[in-house]
Amino acid sequence: MEHLFSLCCLAIMVFFSVPFGAEARAFFVFGDSLVDNGNNDFLFTTARADSPPYGIDYPTHRPTGRFSNGLNIPDLISEHMGMESPLPYLHPSLRGDKLLAGANFASAGIGILNDTGVQFLNIVRMWKQLEYFQQFHVRLTDIVGADRTREIISNGISLISLGGNDFVNNYYLVPLSARSRQFSLPDYVRYVVSEYRNILSRMYDVGARKVLVMGTGPMGCVPAELAQRSRAGECSVELQRAANLFNPQLNDMLKGLNDEKGGNIFVAANTMKMHMDYISNPQAYGFITSKVACCGQGPYNGLGLCTPMSNLCPNRDIYAFWDPFHPSERANRIIVQQMIGGTSNYMNPMNLSTILAMDSKA
Repeated sequence: MEHLFSLCCLAIMVFFSVPFGAEARAFFVFGDSLVDNGNNDFLFTTARADSPPYGIDYPTHRPTGRFSNGLNIPDLISEHMGMESPLPYLHPSLRGDKLLAGANFASAGIGILNDTGVQFLNIVRMWKQLEYFQQFHVRLTDIVGADRTREIISNGISLISLGGNDFVNNYYLVPLSARSRQFSLPDYVRYVVSEYRNILSRMYDVGARKVLVMGTGPMGCVPAELAQRSRAGECSVELQRAANLFNPQLNDMLKGLNDEKGGNIFVAANTMKMHMDYISNPQAYGFITSKVACCGQGPYNGLGLCTPMSNLCPNRDIYAFWDPFHPSERANRIIVQQMIGGTSNYMNPMNLSTILAMDSKA
């Protein structure tokens, strides 16, 4: 069975200094289904969240293209920053003054590698998202001029979520996948990390100077993987091994980039710990389960898609997972809270609050 859009993804936030008292910053979002808020609704793809019960707890109570019962990570970051969440770049309403608030370029199903998610057909791969970002610069320049555009971009915040799909929707998608025949797992991890370094270097080249990088979460513990790989509710050993190989190499790569660029440009977020806190002890966080998805079917509600015909829990706030791969809005809030105020065990060398406090003094 084809896997859909992994919960366990990388995410990167790019922060730039804003003078104290400045107007709200633009927000730019890149990546996969953890942060897509509707681009795929405008594409011919199976990777869509455009039908109920998606969006059941969103303010409009209607599906929006977010892979959530309600708000996703960019929404919650925007909420904390006092901003509106940026519109999908492909949305026809994103024009004129709305461009001043930024844009969401993310597309569910994509990965670091261009061959990740090919089963989803027409999705906006990472290098295309960066091309759209450059196109955005041109469109904004036409409205406010080159100098103001540079100011908006340099004072903006960007978020990118990548990585998990390169495992669940590529290497482990099917037995004897092309990539698993080409690479051993350790060699594949090294290759993916090297390709990701190219993406981060490109982002630096276009101006990123404060980048918050979320490591791969516990891919083997999501309901979709429990349904297919677990005998008694235990996390998939192989997918957890992949995450445990990937995260240390990611951190080493970030340190190398920081040394090369000369500063603490890339900030590591321990996404594995953020997720595992509530997965290993759901009751402590007010959840009744971290194994069964709210919406789905089959073992752990982990098979297939979340559809109008799926099992649906009555109270999404007590489920850690909304669908077979994606956290509920309440779980997203726990993750974002750690990004905002977490200790060095979660955010190293600093959390978002510290970054923003430093920015306000700049």
